[in-house]
Amino acid sequence: MKRILITGGAGYLGTVILERLLNRDDVEYVTVLDNLMYKQEGLFSFFASHRLKFVYGNATDYKTLEKLVPEHDVIIPLAAIVGFPACAEDPEAADAINNRQLGMIAGMACFGTKIISPNSNSGYGVGEKDQFCTEETPLNPVSVYGRTKCKGEANIINYGGISLRLATVFGTSYRFRKDLLVNDFVLRAKNDGFITLFECNFKRNFVHIRDVAKAFEHCLDNYESMKGEVYNVGLSSANLSKLELCEKIKEHVPGFVINTSEIKSDPDKRDYIVSNDKIEATGWSPDWSLDRGIKELLAAYEVFNHANTKHTNL
Repeated sequence: MKRILITGGAGYLGTVILERLLNRDDVEYVTVLDNLMYKQEGLFSFFASHRLKFVYGNATDYKTLEKLVPEHDVIIPLAAIVGFPACAEDPEAADAINNRQLGMIAGMACFGTKIISPNSNSGYGVGEKDQFCTEETPLNPVSVYGRTKCKGEANIINYGGISLRLATVFGTSYRFRKDLLVNDFVLRAKNDGFITLFECNFKRNFVHIRDVAKAFEHCLDNYESMKGEVYNVGLSSANLSKLELCEKIKEHVPGFVINTSEIKSDPDKRDYIVSNDKIEATGWSPDWSLDRGIKELLAAYEVFNHANTKHTNL
C-alpha cells in the first residue's frame, strides 16, 4: 500500500491529483503539506476520506521535511511559486521553494522512494522557429521562474526520479486560478468581449489540468520503466500562438474582438513549440482537447464571476 506525500497539495494542480490518488485501492494514505498561503479551501470536500492527512506547514522547512519524507514511499513535490510575475517579485523565495525544497527532499528520501516532480516547459525559453523542443533540447530559461524550476529539476534527475515538463495548464480545479493564459483569455472573451495582444505570435504549448493529473498517475504506475528521465507533458494539437489561441476561443465566443499591438512588449518572452512524443510512447495520452476545455471554462465562469474570490496567485 502506497503512502504518498504531496507538498503544495492544496493548490491548483494538487487538489486534482489528490482526487485521483484517493480513489486508488492501493493507497494507504495521502499526506498534504501546505501553508495555505492563498487561503485556498479546495481540500474541504476530500476530508470525507479517512485516507487524507493534512499538515499545516512550509515545504521549505527542513525539520518538517525531515520528519515527513522518510515516512512516505511516494513524494510529489508540487509546492512552488508559480509563474513569471510571482517569481520576479521574490527571487529568493522562488529559489527556496522551486529549487532548494527539491534538493532537501532528494537528500532525505529513503532508498526506493518514488519522486515525481513537475517542471515547466518554460525552461525552453525561446526556441528555434518551426523546430520542436524535445527533452534533449538545451534548456534556456528566460525568467526567474524558469531558472529556479530547472535547477530544481536537476535535483530530481540526479536522485533518479521523474520530472514532468508541463505545458501551460488550463481548466478548472478545486483551487481555481484565473491567471493562467487560457483561463485568463477565456475570461476576457466572456466578460470583456475584447482583448489586446502584444507580441501575438509568441507560441507555447497547452494542456488540461486533468491530463496533467493523469500523467502523474501514469508515472506512478510505470515508475520503474520511466524513472531517471524527463518528459514533456502537453497537448500535441495545441502548440499555438497567443493569436491562434484567441482565434480558437472566438469559435466559441463569436463576438470576441481580438486586437494586436506593437506598442508594448510582453515581459514573458517564452516562444517555442514542444514535442510530447516521448511520454506518448510510454502509453500516456490526453483526454481533453482545447475546445472541450474552453467550453468547460465558459460554463464555470457563470459561477466564478459571481464568487467573491480572486482565483489568482497575484
